[in-house]
Amino acid sequence: MKSKLFDYVERDNLVFHLSGVTKLICFICLTFSVMFSYDIRVILSVMILSLIFFKVSGLEWKQIKLMVIYVIVFLLINFVLTFIFSPQYGVEIYGTKHEIYRFNSRYTITLEQLLYQITKLTKYASVVPLGLIFLLTTNPSELAASMNRIGLNYKAAYALSLTLRYFPDLIRNYQDISLAQQSRGLDLSKKEKLGVRIKNIMNICVPLIFSTLDRIELISNAMDLRGFGKHKKRTWYASKRLKRQDYIAILIAVFVLVGSICISVFINRSRFYNPFI
Repeated sequence: MKSKLFDYVERDNLVFHLSGVTKLICFICLTFSVMFSYDIRVILSVMILSLIFFKVSGLEWKQIKLMVIYVIVFLLINFVLTFIFSPQYGVEIYGTKHEIYRFNSRYTITLEQLLYQITKLTKYASVVPLGLIFLLTTNPSELAASMNRIGLNYKAAYALSLTLRYFPDLIRNYQDISLAQQSRGLDLSKKEKLGVRIKNIMNICVPLIFSTLDRIELISNAMDLRGFGKHKKRTWYASKRLKRQDYIAILIAVFVLVGSICISVFINRSRFYNPFI
């Protein structure tokens, strides 16, 4: 079965009807509100909001499966390494120490360290649905038009659009080359040793790289022949006008961002929420 990772599939729902500019602004505002604050209440609120929009978007599991697995592995490794290298950082931040279990004088599990690490984990986890919604519900051509409308040079915007368009093609090319090589006797199963499998994968990557370079040259020549980059500005076929639903979504995102900053500055008097005082 062909991978659907990074594939854009049009659907008839609220999230897909929003303009690319709207989704870009919402993504920036909500991401910054999470990154700025270490208040777990704010972060969980943004996470719940992003999960609701993720559910409304109707994205399929096969589109995000591989990415979610990588994110979970990254979060677990980050959680463990944070404790290994900074086991008392939570104590330093919150200024108190409530021990739960002591391994030795250096490694002690405390409520403060758990709160810090769980907050840090939820920060990363809450951004993932936002990124997936933004990437998988925005037409690459419209994304380029949206980024150009907010001031990004259209050449850079178009380059990003081409990159997002090429990810699904790259995965499909890898699968096609892999199947062709396996039909010729290349073994990628667990029956082979790890070193042999890595070597066999490299035998797939080499033709994949050359086919990618050929495709890049083909696209570059086609763009040059059509005069791409000759003028300082360009028009966009996929650009959308902002509608009422776009303004409402932007207002919600800005409200969340302002609320996050106000809670940190005026209520917590710090980026960190301290329930131990």
